[in-house]
Amino acid sequence: MPSPRYWTARVSAHKIADMSEQRRQSHPQFYLTPEHPCSYLPERQARTLFLDPAQTVGPALYSQLSRLGFRRSGSHLYRPHCDSCQACIATRIPVGNFKASRHQRRIRRRNADLAITQEAPQVSDEYYDLYARYIQARHADGDMYPPSRDQYRSFLTGSWSDTSFVSLRQDQRLLAVAVTDQLADGLSAIYTFFDPDIPARSLGVYALLIQIDLCRELDLPYLYLGYWVKDCQKMRYKTDYRPLQMLVNDTWVQIN
Repeated sequence: MPSPRYWTARVSAHKIADMSEQRRQSHPQFYLTPEHPCSYLPERQARTLFLDPAQTVGPALYSQLSRLGFRRSGSHLYRPHCDSCQACIATRIPVGNFKASRHQRRIRRRNADLAITQEAPQVSDEYYDLYARYIQARHADGDMYPPSRDQYRSFLTGSWSDTSFVSLRQDQRLLAVAVTDQLADGLSAIYTFFDPDIPARSLGVYALLIQIDLCRELDLPYLYLGYWVKDCQKMRYKTDYRPLQMLVNDTWVQIN
């Protein structure tokens, strides 16, 4: 995904001016970026379709666009829209049918000592420091490096979304945070960051299992995971969760 700094800077180049507020609310407008370096596949160019930033976004519109493969980054909703590439495929887990693998069950047992809380989005030093350590250790080669407080706020928090931070702690020590949005038909796993110095816990996997649990507790049928990209190692993990649905030709299809 292009960083918010990249594609919001290009709104003015493609925006259709002078829309009335009434028309904007009844007929949402979308804008297409120029080509930019792909965040997932090296040496490729990408284009991004995003919702007009002036659009008022409520729960119904957010949920509808999520079902169409859009994702949230900060207060923006976007979807890849490349001319000659369909590598980014939206995914979701139908949680009622999810069955944890043996490996996932081991990870759950390994982390049974952690306390789980669901909180409003946090911008304290404790949370930002964990985020910065994670980006520096895991994504120093990506467009989110170097981390900053402004980036943290603009990427993870939104002005209109129903967002919570699912926090995992050992005693009082913060180990992982799963940034989670509530939709009409599910939860959206926006981003997870965790302590990079304890890989044996597999905190990213455990955080996702907790989000599946939360969907079930809330009687929500889906956990939206974002994009699966076959040739991007960091994005391939999604097929580890079964069954998995993919958005193919605007239709959700179960693939495993």
